[in-house]
Amino acid sequence: MAQVAATVFTAFTIGLALFQAALAAGMPLGRFAWGGEHERLPMRLRISSLVVIPVYAFLALIVLDKAGLTAIFGGAGWIGPASWVVAVLCGLGVVPNAMSRSRAERFTMTPVSAVLFVSAVIVALAG
Repeated sequence: MAQVAATVFTAFTIGLALFQAALAAGMPLGRFAWGGEHERLPMRLRISSLVVIPVYAFLALIVLDKAGLTAIFGGAGWIGPASWVVAVLCGLGVVPNAMSRSRAERFTMTPVSAVLFVSAVIVALAG
């Protein structure tokens, strides 16, 4: 079960990374992110979109490692606690997305955040 959840988590984070890259490139998708105030993000938010891409990658690697699908971190003792940090961060992401003034962001990113949260919790709970 943890391996399926880690695969789902990783697929969603890859999708989010591609989405953030599109935002950083100036694609008119801003209504789905960063509060939905801008159709095309201003430069400061484009930079923010670029910054979160490696963060998504790091989170996915933690989840994949915890589920036993990679050994990038070589069985480091901090992977278990780190997987709970990932789960908490994903859980915290649900609330602002659900409260966004942007209808597009609310109805798209809230379910995405919820899937990330649930899949991260499943992985964190795995022995």
